[in-house]
Amino acid sequence: MYAASRPPAAYAEESSMQFDKKINSQPIPNHAKRVFQGVIFEVYQWEQELYDGSIDIFEKLKRQDTVGVIAVKDRKIIMSRQEQPGTKPFYGLLGGRIDEGETPEAAAVRELREEGGMVASSLAPWLAVCPSEKIDWTVYTLIAKGCTDAGPPELEAGERIELMEVEFEEFVKLSRHAEFRDREVSYALMEAELNGRLDEVKELILG
Repeated sequence: MYAASRPPAAYAEESSMQFDKKINSQPIPNHAKRVFQGVIFEVYQWEQELYDGSIDIFEKLKRQDTVGVIAVKDRKIIMSRQEQPGTKPFYGLLGGRIDEGETPEAAAVRELREEGGMVASSLAPWLAVCPSEKIDWTVYTLIAKGCTDAGPPELEAGERIELMEVEFEEFVKLSRHAEFRDREVSYALMEAELNGRLDEVKELILG
């Protein structure tokens, strides 16, 4: 679910604010035990009383939160076409995992520089989404305006990224593509269009 059901333009009033941590609708209880820790995912289990008084084992994944950046340069949106080992090429925003102790805003600045070779004159929060009740994981989307080149990207060994400059209308079109990775952005744009607010979102991003 989205962080809020307000019209997208309402986020403009919060452009100077930082994100609060979004709580999953089924949080991992404090007494849960971690039974597995991998490179990305952790698995937690706990005993849960059911409606008939019996006890069952509940289980949930946890992973690092991630950030996506809608980068705006000269009123165009900078997207990426990426390849990673073992996956098909996909479209998406610049972004990635939020490091331990890092805020979504700081992660957005870092990812914008590493993947896009850019810095922004301003940064504003837009969406905070928990994609699944079964995973303790929040995806933050921020809007970076006034982007300028700051040197070559600093890609990881497992990244191949081609930058794309697109108009807002092309951005919306690509967000509906089956290979567009950032589904929370797709849903937000579709919801805005269905409610006649797509022009508000365009102004929010480009204005």
